[in-house]
Amino acid sequence: MDKLPKDPMLLLSVVNTKLRDYYPSLDTLCEDMGIDRDSLTEKLKNIDYEYDSDVNQFV
Repeated sequence: MDKLPKDPMLLLSVVNTKLRDYYPSLDTLCEDMGIDRDSLTEKLKNIDYEYDSDVNQFV
């Protein structure tokens, strides 16, 4: 995850932007960027955001 910001709020913004503009799913983003999905979702869960596949965003 060294390609992404460490700050959770910045991470949320970057990930949601990438999901909106470039990736059809969280799995695709994680695979393409070499990110551990569990680690990413846990970091964002710590600030009360969870992935919603219906909108393809952390909400």
